[in-house]
This record gives sequence, structure tokens and C-alpha cells, in this order.
Amino acid sequence: MRHARSCTGQLGESVKRRTRGPPWSVQRRLRVSVPTDERPVFLSTSPAGSGDRQLALAVALASVVIFLAAAPFAKVPLAQVTAFIPIYESALVINDLITAVLVFGQFRILRSRALLALGSGYVFTAFITVAHALTFPGVFSPTGLLGAGPQTTAWLYIFWHGGFALLVVAYALLKNEGREPIGSSGLPRSRVREAVFFSVAAVLAAVCGLTLFATAGQGALPAVMQANRIATQGQIILSIVWMLSLLALGVLWRRRPHTVLDLWLMVVMCAWIFDIALSGVLNAGRFDLGWYAGRVYGLLAASFVLLVLLSENGLLHARLVEAYESERQGHRRAQEQNIELANANQAKDRFLASMSHELRTPLNAIIGFTGTLLMKLPGPLNADQEKQLRTVQGSGKHLLVLINDMLDLAKIEAGKIELNLEPTVCQDVLEEAVASLRPLAESKGLELLVAAPATKLVVQTDRRALSQIVLNLLNNAIKFTERGSACVTLARREAGGKAVIEISVQDTGVGIRPEDQARLFGAFTQVDTATRRQEGTGLGLHLSQKLAALLGGKITCRSEYGTGSTFTLQLPQG
Repeated sequence: MRHARSCTGQLGESVKRRTRGPPWSVQRRLRVSVPTDERPVFLSTSPAGSGDRQLALAVALASVVIFLAAAPFAKVPLAQVTAFIPIYESALVINDLITAVLVFGQFRILRSRALLALGSGYVFTAFITVAHALTFPGVFSPTGLLGAGPQTTAWLYIFWHGGFALLVVAYALLKNEGREPIGSSGLPRSRVREAVFFSVAAVLAAVCGLTLFATAGQGALPAVMQANRIATQGQIILSIVWMLSLLALGVLWRRRPHTVLDLWLMVVMCAWIFDIALSGVLNAGRFDLGWYAGRVYGLLAASFVLLVLLSENGLLHARLVEAYESERQGHRRAQEQNIELANANQAKDRFLASMSHELRTPLNAIIGFTGTLLMKLPGPLNADQEKQLRTVQGSGKHLLVLINDMLDLAKIEAGKIELNLEPTVCQDVLEEAVASLRPLAESKGLELLVAAPATKLVVQTDRRALSQIVLNLLNNAIKFTERGSACVTLARREAGGKAVIEISVQDTGVGIRPEDQARLFGAFTQVDTATRRQEGTGLGLHLSQKLAALLGGKITCRSEYGTGSTFTLQLPQG
């Protein structure tokens, strides 16, 4: 065997190794895609459709009709029902708190500041309603609790309706965040709970402050009530609050596109406008028809958004159940098909592995008999007979190589390959491979070089598998090289604190295009050369990489198109 001191002088600069190779998968895995419903699922993001608009308009028109019917009789006095206030305002508090929880739930997902403002508005109305009920004269005490005076409940009513209207305006001005993808707008996810907590705390502090102002500081406030009658300046102040609700309605209307939540908030503000008009502007005072009718509008206003939010939650739950069931069925179908594929794959592997003897035996007989004939032991051959026999023998050997590769791969996939680990001298394996392929290299006019250290390098491995890898790599180097040389290099390296043996096969062939390198080690993959495709099944590199993995190593490639390629096998020495 001819040795060279170094392949560097023959083939140029040594290449750097790449440690990343493409993954392999023996068993095909079936991915099932479950159809997803991409409709918007939140009231605050779902665009208002024609059906939503018609329903909201119908409710608003019904409110207008009731308002027009009640307005002329707003000042008609009715019986004083003291229990009406605690019953009515308890319902308001429950409705508003549930609504706030649902709105904050959407805020937690969407993280929109608009929803934070709206949720805070409903918390504000719930808290201040409690203060209003506690201070209302004649409910819990003749003058009300908390040190209430004759003007306290009137001013709390003003703060209540004016504050909510302003928070609705804030919602309308911030709601365009909802146009962005879910979760991409507003606050970071880590600050959602913190934002809700501080908002509720701020609202509570504001309500306490306003309650204190309306009780302890009522002397500094203009008189809104004269006994149970609304004073003239009180009607002016209530008209301003009424205009704030009208402003909130106008801002909501102008901030387009409208969502379903926007529509129902506009219905709510319409009800609040009628509430304030009947119970604070058109009526005469407490316990008249306008006062009672306004409270009914207030309860309706508190219920509209709650009802649509509860309806939305029911729909979301139904869609969640439907999606879960669809995904579960898809997963079951995928499992069944994966089992079928696995069974078919195992049957194929068992068949190929068990057919090893049946396929190889007749081919070996053909190759052996043609060899006997070519040795002219039975008798002389003419030139044409000898040519035909050599063709048969070459085709038989080529077919045997292909069958061996496929059977070896099938055994690996079936887990039936057995490794015989033993101390193996790497120089001996290289010498045998080079001696086997030297005639092929010389037939193409190629120089076959070996660069190996004088000291024998011994590795604990399966000799047959190592020899097969080296033969595959060296055979590819000769196959894809038309002129120049192929060089086999043996070296010992340190990688990660461990000794590894590296066997590199470098050629001056056509090289591999960058876009083809990612699929080099795939099964049944062949890379086109500049002019033609080489013969073979495309299993050589795939099988070699599989064998290398079984031996605890790997094969990497570095190639430059038009210059040549270097394939490096790394094996642990110990």
C-alpha cells in the first residue's frame, strides 16, 4: 500500500469539521391537523355584525319608546317604598361585580388597557352603589349611615353616573389596542394581576374619598336636594351629568370599527341617559314615577353587558367542548394510523431481515459460477463469451452490494443488528479498504493516498461496521472524482475532554452544492453532479451514518462545489 506523509500537499488546505447533521427518522410520523375556528371569540374583539346591530337597535328603540311613554308622567308622585332602594341597589352591586370579573377576565387574556378601564368602571359603580345605599335616608337610619346629610346621596348619585361615563370615554379612547393580535397590546403578561389589583385599589380609594367628600364635606357642595325635591341648581348639575353620558355615547359611536361590546355599551349609555333624564332632570324629586322609572333603566343598563358576557361565556364553553372533542378524535385517528404505519414498517423490516439468506444465496451462486467460468476451468472461452460473463459477474456484484445495504438498513431499523465490539487497529481497516478499492481508483487514473500515524491507533468497535463505513466513504470519493486524488487521513483528537478517532476521506471531485448538503444523509437520496447522476440507491451515506451512530460516533461533511468534499467519521476511542 502506498503511503503519503500528508494529504494536505495533494489536496490543499484541511477543512474544518461541522458537528451538525440532519436528523433521521425511520418510522414516518403522521401529523393530524385539527381544523381551528378562527372567528373572534371575545366581545371586545369581535366585529359587530348585522344581526348584532339589529338586536342592539331593537333594544335601544324599545328603551326610547318606554322613555317617551314615561316622560310626560315623570313628576307624578307615587308611594314611598323604602325597601325598594336596598333591593334595587343590591341587584346593581351583584350585576356590576359579576360584569367587572368577566371584563377583567378578558383583560387578562387580551391585556388591553381599554378593558382595564371598563372593568374599573364597573367596580366603581358597584362600590359607590354600596355607599349610596348606606347613606340613603330612611333605609338603615332616618338620615343614612356614615354621617350622611341631606345632600350626600344626591352627590353620590352624581359621582356615580359621572364617573362611570368618564371611564366609558376612557375605554372608547383606548379600545383601538384591540385591533392588534391577541396578547400583543397593552401590558406585559407578568403585570396583568398587578394592574387589576392596583386598579381595584385605586377605585376603592376614589370611592372612599368621594364618599368622605359627600358626607364630611357636604357643606362645601351646592345643594342638590330640598327635602325629597330636586333644587334648581341640582337640575343644572344633573343636566351636566346627563351630558357626560351623552358624551360617552358620542365617543363610542365615533371610535370605529365597532365591536359587539361597543354596541352594547352604547345601549347601556342610552339607558343611563334615560335614567338620568327621568330620575334627575324631568322629574320633581324622589319617589315619583320618573324616579322609579329611572332606577329601572339603571338596573337594565347594569344587566345588558352582563347578559351578553354570560352568553359569550356559554358560547365559548360550547366551542371549547367542540374543539376538545374534535382534537380528541383527531388524536385517536392519528394514533390508529401511526399504529398501522408502525405495524407495516415492522412487517417490512421483519421480511427484509428474514429474507437475507434467501436473497444473498442465489446471487453468491451466480457470482461464484461466473467466476469459475471466467477462470476457464470448465473449458476455453472466446472473447465474446468472456465479455458477457464479466458483465453478468459485475452486475451480480453490484446487485449484491445494493441488497446488502438494504438488508443492513432493515436490520438496523428492526433493531436486529448485532455489534461485536472488539479492539480494532484502525490502520488495518484503512489498508484493507484502500487495497479493495485501489483497482477502481487506478481505472479512473486517480491517486489513492493514505495519511496515518506510525503508532497503531486501537479503537473498541465493531470491525465489520467500521470497515463498511470506510468503504462507503472511500467508494463515494472515487465515484465522484474524475481527476486528481482521494486521500484517507487517520488521526487522534481530543473533544470535550475525551479521546476520539477521526477518519477523514478527502477528494478533489465535483463537490456538493450548499443547497444539497442538508439532504446528504437522507435515505434514497442522490445528489446530482454537473452532468449526470451516479449509479446507486442513495443508501450509502444514510447507512453509514446509522452505523456510525450505533458505534457511538457521527459523520460530518464539509464541501465546496467545484473543489471537492471531506467526510469525517468521529468515533470514541474508549
